[in-house]
Amino acid sequence: MGLFIRNGSVLVDGSFKNTNITIIDGKIASIGDKDNTNSFQEVDANDKKIVPGFIDIHTHGGFGVDINHATTQDLLTLSRFFASQGVTNWIASLVTDTEENTIWCIEQIKEAMEKPIEGARLLGIHLEGPFLDHGYKGSMPEHLLRNADIELFEKYQKKADGKIIYITIAPEIDGGLGLIRKLHDLGVVVAIGHSGADYETAIEAIKAGARCATHIFNAMRPIHHHNPAIPGAVLESEIYSEAICDGRHLHPATVRLIIKCKGLDRVIAVTDSIMAAGLKDGEYTLGVNKIVVENGDAKLLNGIRAGSTLTMINALKNIMAFTGRTLEEVIPLLTLNPARLFGLDSHKGTIQEGKDADLVILDNEFNIDATIVNGQIVYERKTGA
Repeated sequence: MGLFIRNGSVLVDGSFKNTNITIIDGKIASIGDKDNTNSFQEVDANDKKIVPGFIDIHTHGGFGVDINHATTQDLLTLSRFFASQGVTNWIASLVTDTEENTIWCIEQIKEAMEKPIEGARLLGIHLEGPFLDHGYKGSMPEHLLRNADIELFEKYQKKADGKIIYITIAPEIDGGLGLIRKLHDLGVVVAIGHSGADYETAIEAIKAGARCATHIFNAMRPIHHHNPAIPGAVLESEIYSEAICDGRHLHPATVRLIIKCKGLDRVIAVTDSIMAAGLKDGEYTLGVNKIVVENGDAKLLNGIRAGSTLTMINALKNIMAFTGRTLEEVIPLLTLNPARLFGLDSHKGTIQEGKDADLVILDNEFNIDATIVNGQIVYERKTGA
């Protein structure tokens, strides 16, 4: 199977170049062929920009689907919605839940991962808890939080057939540092978050193998000049940092500060989206919690913010607006950086010959024109839309 993308402005090696792309068997076979010698299906990308597909490593749902309640079919619906927002790969984030429901969710995700691609590719599972700090629980159900428990993780991982690839842990809980060390050794990417850890504990967590921070500045002890806490440790270290760039979780100046401290190669744009993403204001759920969305802002009934209604394409637009930087400068926050964190950069995250044909075609206003996953067109904007 093949696809020929004609006359697009392709982001190659950090800059845009007017050229063609030939895709064969899901891979970028060549960049720059003058003619479609194979008579493949053609896509006319004239006056369009072609960038790598977005990778969302932290999302709880969208388009009416809450991942903690999602059947396999629901997850496939969600993948199609994400594709319409420029996402080509994503990780399913589970909020803290009962053991029974967590295992049920794992089974649904496993089954969805085995289905043919209909939208964005589901890469694996992110456990946001239950090994979190009660004082910084955010929307997590307090009665289900617990201290570090390697046996419970191993139980979940066995059910998941190894598909739990990401986990958020509060390092200060009893056994937290040891659990971070063990999971790092097992090859699971560990993030620190939902935590009241002080600076020293955060540094110890990084030394133990933590490689990322979950939605920096949110659900963690705030930075203080006498106790920089997790934000201070993250900003001065080389680990990655998630950032929810919806203008609510982080002030635009804070986004600029994070990028200035971390550099463009250590920040990862995430949505932390809930089932309300892509829908109108109203009442929704996030795991066991009721959520009210007003003016696009998702909150618990007690007023605490709970996830977002952000999509990845809007995150991209926001980052550009917040920072004044160009598309080519900020695109790694949605593409190459998450690919590197999960060791996928040998075949994802940039447009290069031999890499997966996961691409997004944008119009001149940075709207999604088409999304291509594994060489297949999984989303095309309707004419006039």
